[in-house]
Amino acid sequence: MTRLPTIPMRHCAAALLLALLAGCVPPATAPVVAPPPVTAAPVPVDPSGIESEATIAASVAATPGLHTLAGEVRTAELDALLGGDGPYTLFAPTDAAFTRLAPGIASDLLAPENRTALVAMLRYHIVPGVLTTEQLTQRIRDGGGRAMLTTLGGQPITATLTGDVITLTSATGNRSYVEAADVAQANGVIHIVNGVLVPNLGQ
Repeated sequence: MTRLPTIPMRHCAAALLLALLAGCVPPATAPVVAPPPVTAAPVPVDPSGIESEATIAASVAATPGLHTLAGEVRTAELDALLGGDGPYTLFAPTDAAFTRLAPGIASDLLAPENRTALVAMLRYHIVPGVLTTEQLTQRIRDGGGRAMLTTLGGQPITATLTGDVITLTSATGNRSYVEAADVAQANGVIHIVNGVLVPNLGQ
């Protein structure tokens, strides 16, 4: 996993972007580069424990393995949005996904001076409307192998297939893979992903 230890990373959107790009994660079927060791293994997300009657915001807050995402949603004050009528499709990075970022970046995003970058990153994981795996796969096939998804942040995500795994490629070129799909919610759907998608923070 490429790291950028010589670049100052605090309080700078450009440096945050470069560091976030370290979080590209291949699917389980591809060769995996081990992430750096962590003090405690992140808790895996169990989709079966997520209540379908709950809102996306409530489920993110209550689900083990989504602790980092839940904290960022609160800090960015997007819990009201994800707790509203929607509907929305959320590509939810796991706690493990955030450990693959360069050291310190997940906590740096919570700093008040980095709130704009945090909001941009989170909105980049939200697509208006409900997109199920079946719908995503059909759009990819109809698009000749790719589908462009417009996020709440206005920047696109490109969806493709790696085997039968839905692959998401960001505007900056990093990838994330759907680990658990079609977690129905009262105001949309959650897809659990294994990487943090990185928008162009300069836009």
